[in-house]
Amino acid sequence: MDVDLELDEGLAVITIDRPQARNAIAPTTMDELDKVLDAAAGAKALVVTGAGDRAFVSGGDLKQLSAIRTEEDAMAMALRMRGICDRIANFPGPVIAALNGHAFGGGAEVAVAADIRVAADDIRIGFNQVALAIMPAWGGAERLAQLVGKGRALMIAGAGTVLGAAEAQRVGLLDLVLPRAEFAEGWRTLARSLATNPAREIKRVMSGAVPEEEAARAFARLWVSDEHWQAAERVMSRG
Repeated sequence: MDVDLELDEGLAVITIDRPQARNAIAPTTMDELDKVLDAAAGAKALVVTGAGDRAFVSGGDLKQLSAIRTEEDAMAMALRMRGICDRIANFPGPVIAALNGHAFGGGAEVAVAADIRVAADDIRIGFNQVALAIMPAWGGAERLAQLVGKGRALMIAGAGTVLGAAEAQRVGLLDLVLPRAEFAEGWRTLARSLATNPAREIKRVMSGAVPEEEAARAFARLWVSDEHWQAAERVMSRG
């Protein structure tokens, strides 16, 4: 299996585990990602990470993808993986990319499909597809521009610049950088705090596609929920 799924009290954790290829994406990985995303559908929050501490995702698996030689097949592959990244981006609850290691090329594209990127402080990230005389094809160029602005995104992806964690956080590509010793506990703590109905509704409202009245309705649904009144009783009981 290339991909593992852990379900824990509303939190789904997807781990890409291909140590022989530094967690690079192969066609079988795409198939398995689709399956685990189906299985994670009911979770309140989602984490995507890689196994080990060397690579989050090192891009596409060139040894396997090198069998693609026609324009039509290349387009089909690009659309296939873009669809998976779109599924990650459109997951109803908050999505965290936990960058346990380097994220290069397609790996950076998977990372920016998440809502939040948390990284260990010794990782590097880069949209360096230009080194192979190609471009980001999985939606990463558009998402990068939304995160850091068009000009900066063009400099990063157009030149194939690889950024350290601190610089990536400075330009807005990473949201939270943690010391390596605190990384595993840190992203899990954050993910658990976001595996809630309110966080899910907040993401929906932040999408900008929710009318004002529906945003108020989402608040009202939470207001009358048992969870709200249980929490309110705890606060009021403390005086």
